[in-house]
Amino acid sequence: MPSFVIQEKCDGCKGGEKTACMYICPNDLMVLDPVAMKAYNQEPDQCWECFSCVKICPTQAIEVRGYADFVPLGSSIMPMLGTEDIMWTCKFRNGLIKRFKFPIRTTPEGAANAYESLKGKDLESPLLATEEAENRAIPRPKELVK
Repeated sequence: MPSFVIQEKCDGCKGGEKTACMYICPNDLMVLDPVAMKAYNQEPDQCWECFSCVKICPTQAIEVRGYADFVPLGSSIMPMLGTEDIMWTCKFRNGLIKRFKFPIRTTPEGAANAYESLKGKDLESPLLATEEAENRAIPRPKELVK
């Protein structure tokens, strides 16, 4: 189910030019209605349901209703972002509430570099990026071997 904005809770990030959900959406689906100053999902069919907008919303105005394999019994799920973890609150149709806490990454935004260990690698080599030349014999086609 795609993300949707609860209009009564949304404050448009207090009238800023760009809301938090607009900033974080990987598919640029969230937009700000300039008249109502409320965010909304402009193309729900294109939503990836990544929960990025839900996690970043400061007023908890965005929800994504999960599928049965992820959130059983048609419950609603709401993350609350802390400085060191995310608390997921799962509210079931029968009123039962369960909470789960998971740590978030500790590297500052923009500081993670997945390619740092690959500096100086030969990009023309037939080896995989993580393979060392001495650990793998490169087979040659028979017509090249004489």
